[in-house]
Amino acid sequence: MIKTVHLAIPAVLCSFSTLTLASDNTNNTDDIEQITVRASATANQLPVGTFDAPVSNLEYDPRVDLQSRNMAEAQADVTIRGGIFENTGFSVGSVTLFDPQSGHYFAEIPIAPQMLSGAKIFTGVDNAFNGMNSSVGTVAFGWTPINTGGSASLGVGNNDFNLQSVNAGISTPLQGMNDWQLGFQGEYSHSQSDGTIEYGDHDFSRASGRVQLTGPQSQTDIFYGSQQKFFGWPNMYTPFGVNETEDLDTELFLVNHQQNYAADSSFEVSAYYRKNNDHYIYSRENPSAFEAFHETEVKSIGFSGRHAQNQSFALNYSAQFIEDSIESTTLENNFTSRNYYKLSVLPEYQTAIANNQLLTVRLGATYDDTNRDDSELSLMGDINWNTVNSDGTERTIYLSFAQASQVAGYTAIGGSESGGLFRSNYNLERETTQNLEFGLLLEQQTWQLNSALFYRQDDNLTDWTYSFDSVYARAANPVDIDTSGIELLATKQFDTVELITSYTYLHKSETYGAEEIDASFYALNFPDHRITLGAVWTPTDMLEFRVDNEWRKQHENALRSGDDSALFTHLTLKVTPTGFDNLFITLAADNLWGESFEEIPGTPGRGEQYTLSATYSW
Repeated sequence: MIKTVHLAIPAVLCSFSTLTLASDNTNNTDDIEQITVRASATANQLPVGTFDAPVSNLEYDPRVDLQSRNMAEAQADVTIRGGIFENTGFSVGSVTLFDPQSGHYFAEIPIAPQMLSGAKIFTGVDNAFNGMNSSVGTVAFGWTPINTGGSASLGVGNNDFNLQSVNAGISTPLQGMNDWQLGFQGEYSHSQSDGTIEYGDHDFSRASGRVQLTGPQSQTDIFYGSQQKFFGWPNMYTPFGVNETEDLDTELFLVNHQQNYAADSSFEVSAYYRKNNDHYIYSRENPSAFEAFHETEVKSIGFSGRHAQNQSFALNYSAQFIEDSIESTTLENNFTSRNYYKLSVLPEYQTAIANNQLLTVRLGATYDDTNRDDSELSLMGDINWNTVNSDGTERTIYLSFAQASQVAGYTAIGGSESGGLFRSNYNLERETTQNLEFGLLLEQQTWQLNSALFYRQDDNLTDWTYSFDSVYARAANPVDIDTSGIELLATKQFDTVELITSYTYLHKSETYGAEEIDASFYALNFPDHRITLGAVWTPTDMLEFRVDNEWRKQHENALRSGDDSALFTHLTLKVTPTGFDNLFITLAADNLWGESFEEIPGTPGRGEQYTLSATYSW
């Protein structure tokens, strides 16, 4: 049995999902049961201001906190459980997609979401095991089977917005080998607008394609994608009142192979080459004042798997190697390449303690190293007690501990310590994170509850700070932070309505290794309290309403102008005209109340966006 994803209860909020059999939508034989997790932590799946990307709508996902400049698809800092953007990794298959310059570009992934499974959020043991140089969490994706069909969309909106997108795939049996499928899928998307605020314009395009070979026990994908993005935003990275711009060009070539063998045993091998070009202009009115060019290249190979020795014992394993380099006009050129190594081993033991109860114990370790930094050996383990009742209801209780580590990016450690807009710190050491967690999962016929209590210690976390007496925009400084938190996520299904709601509480205690710090851009930019409420209402076959709401009370920050609380709403009406099952019209609105909250302190928040789009599928 090949599973395109791995369900792990300790990633407590990852487990909220709906299971669908991919074999129901493909021509593969019954010998393969491909299970895809369709995450439904938000009601809406598509963005309002551009075409969809892997990060789309994560700002309403209770499992993460997305802090955007312009919009999520423009520049997305994805944080998990009060970490910072560089503590969060993005993985596809068995590899973490990486950018050595800065975690600001981790989410530059030129893959059409139609090719990927829904996002899974790994924390604790699951992140320590699967993540690479991401000490708090990982947003993980898998490759979906290619189906014959496609869709085309056109959209318009306020702020001179326009959108064009087309996606098509074909899957056919190999001649004389009906158990094997050969598939092709391609996609092109483009959008542009003047922006929801002045000097917040964008022009995006993405082209991606893949070839897929699927057999009774395997799936192989060969992918190439290219993405070009220009966008502007006032105070994008600096608090000096200027109109800044970014021009990004990202290429990704990736090969992925999944293989089943024996009973409940499988492995996956992934390899990629990624190149990212960034042209940053500090002031679009005076480009010569300061501009920076960066080109990063990353090569990586990784594998992961599960070997079941018998029904009681299995060995989970993963490993990854990354080689990167950077050419930059702003770095000191004394730190422009690095090699990263990681090995994870996680033995698993299961035993039945009653007819309907299963106890699972995992205990293992990870080894992290680079050719420039000290190595780190980290322990991880958890205990899961799962009960499945005769009526199909389920309860899981778990306790876990995990340590993870990572090293700082080149902007933090390889630039100037004395001049320029962004001050580096040559004394930054390897960061370590220890996470202790207790969780409860309840699954009933029509509702589900995920809950978790956690306590995390971050040592030598690299943060970017600001002093009102300084001439630089921000400086890299280490900080020790203790974070405690509560997470609650509940869903309820009615006849025509599905409700999704969550509550998150965070508390931090910090100690910086430097004086004269007046504000933190990232480590202390978190919500003390956050509530989300989503709903999907389908009153008729013709109409569907989707709404996501987020309310937050942000921790006080000296750089933030305006309120520390905010309410955001994303509302969509989908109309499927009678007699036109393959055509639907969508009316959508984001930031319905015109909230001006600064998601990143000192950086203006996004404005209102309204769109009208039509999609035809075949």
